[in-house]
Amino acid sequence: MSPSKLAPAASIALAIGAAGAATLAWGVFVERTRWTLRRVEVPVLPAGSKPIKVLHLSDLHMAPWQREKQAWVRSLAALEPDLIVDTGDNLGHERGIEGIRAAFEPFRGVPGVFVNGSNDYFGPVAKNPFLYFAGPSGHVRRSARLDIDELHAYFAELGWQDLDNTATSLDLNGTHFEFFGVDDPHKGFDRLDLIASAIDDLRADDPLGDESWPDAASGAAARPTVTVGVAHAPYQRVLNSFVNHGAQLMLAGHTHGGQVCVPGFGALVTNCDIPREQVKGLSVWRHGLRSAFLNVSAGLGTSIFAPVRFACPPEATLITLVASN
Repeated sequence: MSPSKLAPAASIALAIGAAGAATLAWGVFVERTRWTLRRVEVPVLPAGSKPIKVLHLSDLHMAPWQREKQAWVRSLAALEPDLIVDTGDNLGHERGIEGIRAAFEPFRGVPGVFVNGSNDYFGPVAKNPFLYFAGPSGHVRRSARLDIDELHAYFAELGWQDLDNTATSLDLNGTHFEFFGVDDPHKGFDRLDLIASAIDDLRADDPLGDESWPDAASGAAARPTVTVGVAHAPYQRVLNSFVNHGAQLMLAGHTHGGQVCVPGFGALVTNCDIPREQVKGLSVWRHGLRSAFLNVSAGLGTSIFAPVRFACPPEATLITLVASN
């Protein structure tokens, strides 16, 4: 083949290589740290209720040296949220708790609830990213165990309540909330069979007693209550169960919004079985005749072994709960 015929091919190859290098550089050095606050409104409160601000945090994958991320998360305290919901994967390094303490300290005293993600148990390892196209990632035997007990102890210091396979309640701005959640579904740690009994126990222990819940004999109305389901990974079995148990709002993370997306197309993978079009953001999840709002956070971090995002900036979400029409 003559040099004149090779030249165009070489030029195309160089152009493709340059475009690929530019895309990688953008994803690693720019977009990965382009932290974004997404704001949404969700109409689930009883009529006449005061709005409630919920800060949804997820997938920080924190390493101790990530000081810019820590500072950005601290700055969110200026939003004065009424509630923090943390959907897991806080740790990204054996010393990740140091960064979590630096990031979350301004939220001390703000009510919060949390669930575990797999990376709160196990440290990150290098993986072949193309394996994600074959389905959700599995456990890697060489993963280091992380100190999840220390993480839980710190969250307890902040005043946050653990929702892993259990339920709790809070009163916020005059509205009563029931929360239930599960431990990480991605690792199969979820115990959906415990939700019903956890809710029953919660109601049995309610200090308002018979005034709180419907009386089957008298038909008395229940206290207006908003029910929220929380999980790390939004697998369909979990979302369907939450809806069956009366959730009006569900919050999850895990997907990273796809992490590397194609503009105009969206996520290539979800790392679970949620439909690709619901991999991030606010949507409605329907199961049978029931439905609930679903917010999936694209998260604030990445594995230290895959520090890239494209067309999917890291995010936190400020969810303003308002009265339904």
